[in-house]
Amino acid sequence: MAGAAALIFLMATTATAAGTADAPTVKAKGRSSVATTAPRRKVRTVAARPSLGQKQGLRKTEDELRLKSSAALVVDQDTNEVLYSKNAEAVLPIASITKLMTAVVVLDAGQSMDEPITVSKVALDTPKNNRSRLRVGTTLSRGELMHLALMSSENRAAYSVGAAYPGGLSSLVEAMNSKANELGMNDSHFVEPTGLSSDNRSSAHDLALLVNAAYQHPLLREYSTASDASVAIGRHMVQFHTTNSLVRNPSWEIGLQKTGYISEAGRCLVMQAELAGRKLIMVLLDSTGRYSRVADAERIRRWLDSMPTAQHAPALTPSALAEEPSATVPESERDLGRSGSDTF
Repeated sequence: MAGAAALIFLMATTATAAGTADAPTVKAKGRSSVATTAPRRKVRTVAARPSLGQKQGLRKTEDELRLKSSAALVVDQDTNEVLYSKNAEAVLPIASITKLMTAVVVLDAGQSMDEPITVSKVALDTPKNNRSRLRVGTTLSRGELMHLALMSSENRAAYSVGAAYPGGLSSLVEAMNSKANELGMNDSHFVEPTGLSSDNRSSAHDLALLVNAAYQHPLLREYSTASDASVAIGRHMVQFHTTNSLVRNPSWEIGLQKTGYISEAGRCLVMQAELAGRKLIMVLLDSTGRYSRVADAERIRRWLDSMPTAQHAPALTPSALAEEPSATVPESERDLGRSGSDTF
């Protein structure tokens, strides 16, 4: 009888062990217990919102270089010669390219880069819009905030600099639109300093004028082309990185740059760079994929490098129409737009 009872107990123990071998164990204070496998969460798929350029059909525009950007412009900075143009007059949201205008206006006002500014919450600063690592209430210098706004596209940095403008945000926005008018950016309009709003709009033509104006400020060239920066936030040093992988590429000589992204704008990139022995301004708006704006820039560079002379753009050849080059972009390129620090 005792032997039969022992056999039944052994069988029951074996069955229990077999049934729970794959179950995760959860240790509680003073005891251990077995937890049942949690039910799988249903993953909700959300379709990406189309950009304004996509809605307007601009992405269907065919061009000789087969760029993935809806609008593109390449201009010789010294002669103003247009080397390449695609939908350059289309007015589109420009996302964080906005921060360039914010920076230009702040420098025009002659504000001290050493003045301390307290980081404030952006009006559009929601979990959906921003993952900023700048804590609200942190105090940094205006120069540090400008640096982070241009290099890492930090929205709170740009917003805080704008809020500290003489007269506040409303005066800053007025100055931004006045500057646009002064530069001949007739198709541009600004409503806030970060680029989170899709109502900040411009064209590739107008942005080439802005890049040229921003390039005249050595400080903006320095801030925008830095690859990394460490900033003291609370008791810790926090590392920030550029949002443009081309800055780290030794084969590119970039004098000024800015990336941008929100869903309504697509991926955007503006640069001043020396290519094929010429100082050029390049504007790429509403690119389709995360890495496609970088690939478009590389494609344009290869085409320019094939120029037979410094005066004339080359005839388009099969090599210029090669498949899109692969672009290795490090994790630091976080043009997260509506879901990250770069509205990128």
